[in-house]
Amino acid sequence: MSQKTSVNSDPIALSAALASFDDLWSPRIVTQVNDYDVRVAKVAGEHVWHTHDDTDEFFLVIEGELHISLREEGVERTVTLPRGSVFTVPRGVEHRPYAPSGASILLFEPTGTLSVGDRHDEIPDHIDATTGHALGG
Repeated sequence: MSQKTSVNSDPIALSAALASFDDLWSPRIVTQVNDYDVRVAKVAGEHVWHTHDDTDEFFLVIEGELHISLREEGVERTVTLPRGSVFTVPRGVEHRPYAPSGASILLFEPTGTLSVGDRHDEIPDHIDATTGHALGG
């Protein structure tokens, strides 16, 4: 179940939000826009192959570099997102984010969206299967 955060009337510094936690692959909800969460996460190494059946997944790289492997119509490809880049994984596309040297990212997705999607490989211990944690929680 997602944790409802109230919309903050004060600006939120993403650098401060990211400095407030150390967990990898464990997104924090910094604010909400209508029925969407704006989440930040620190990532390093590999996430799990997964699919979001009913929603696209938006990525913005704040620091570092993120790679996203995609499997579409039997073809696998990888996109590389340097700092400041955005990319949207379309709903239903199997994908696996990874960051060999680590990265900080911002995600925009419907409230309640599970970080490992609707269908996924076995979840390793370093991946937090969550709908997002409250900032500071």
